Amino acid sequence: MKGKVQPKTLPGFMELLPNEQILFNKMKEIIQKSYEKYGFLPLDTPIIEDANVLLAKAGGETEKQIYKLKKGESDLALRFDLTVPLAKYVTEYYDKLSFPFKRYQIGKVYRGEKPQRGRYREFYQCDVDIIGDGELSIINDAEIPSIIYNTFKKLGFDDFTICINNRKILNGLFSSLELDDASSEILRIIDKIEKIGKDSVKKELLISIPEKKVDIIMKFLAIKGENEEKIQALESMEIDNETFKEGVEEIKEVSKFIKIFGVPKENYKIDLTIARGLDYYTGTVYETFLNQYKNLGSICSGGRYDNLAEYYTERKMPGVGISIGLSRLFFQLIDNNIISANEESIVDILIISMADDYEMCAKIAAKLREEDINVQINIEQQKLGKKFKYANNINARYVIIIGEDEIKNNVLTLKDMSSGEQNTVTLDETIKIVKKTKNKD
Repeated sequence: MKGKVQPKTLPGFMELLPNEQILFNKMKEIIQKSYEKYGFLPLDTPIIEDANVLLAKAGGETEKQIYKLKKGESDLALRFDLTVPLAKYVTEYYDKLSFPFKRYQIGKVYRGEKPQRGRYREFYQCDVDIIGDGELSIINDAEIPSIIYNTFKKLGFDDFTICINNRKILNGLFSSLELDDASSEILRIIDKIEKIGKDSVKKELLISIPEKKVDIIMKFLAIKGENEEKIQALESMEIDNETFKEGVEEIKEVSKFIKIFGVPKENYKIDLTIARGLDYYTGTVYETFLNQYKNLGSICSGGRYDNLAEYYTERKMPGVGISIGLSRLFFQLIDNNIISANEESIVDILIISMADDYEMCAKIAAKLREEDINVQINIEQQKLGKKFKYANNINARYVIIIGEDEIKNNVLTLKDMSSGEQNTVTLDETIKIVKKTKNKD
């Protein structure tokens, strides 16, 4: 006889208990509704793609992390983000889309990296992107922080900061110092400033860059003050480089319209140390932090890119977007006791039958569900006490008890599990009571 297989979940894959999954689903729904409020259209691309299509842009460490599959003669791969599938999509359906094309996608992606606590091989990303055909107004870059702000407010957060920068400012600065070839390495070092501090950043830069140039970079990184003061400080540096000047004008425009879009000044700031994306982002960049939990790192990031679909078409398709890594964020929030998964059930009413005839239970359940009330029927042959224990275990707000008298008189016994109050009521009265409770919640 064959032995039993030990059930286990692979490392790097998230599985949640029902109470956690309820909370996770609520967060996902809030994000989706927030994206739709801004007019983004839903998109769902295949998890499995042709490997040649998916890997057109990949290389280096990214390609090593991609799950590759072989089915017959077909070379396949699991998507590792939602941006490359978007690039494929807008190229393939270009003639059927209206530009600027605003889409959101919430789905699982796969990366074969070494799993660590809170980092997964399979995880949800929640992306929004605005794609232009040839050009895309810089004002779109200002609307993105408005989306971030409203999304995290709806998720229940108040004390967070959306940090913005512009890669053109950084690139123009390096170009003016004749450090174009070293820009990626400089950005990599600058990106560590929060972790290692300015002194350590300066030491690393001095290894390969003359001190005079490092001093200018450090002066740039030391710019402080309100957003307007930072812009004035950038202009006063009098750097004679067109890319730098263009970046300053763009960040000035973006900062102006972020305010117009209704984001409070305490929730966003220009941060010239933000250097994410290295060679991918070409303009505005975003990082979002919970101010009381900076150790979590950025909880939402993104930026502007010049040409989304350059590996699939000659058309120039600039875009701007953000991504929330929902699986990682959810784990961190739970692990740091910032949120609690207290809701054990989505059941509004549990119907308990004390008679052998379940016909009335089924009819009542059907009518209640027509009223958008979540109903479960307990039809097991158990004692009443065990059935009430089950109602408590699943956190049902109300219990309907149906016995011979209820069937005979066409009424229900409704028990409020919070207060313990129990009354004989009609079905219509039950609907009103439960809906009133749901509206309060």
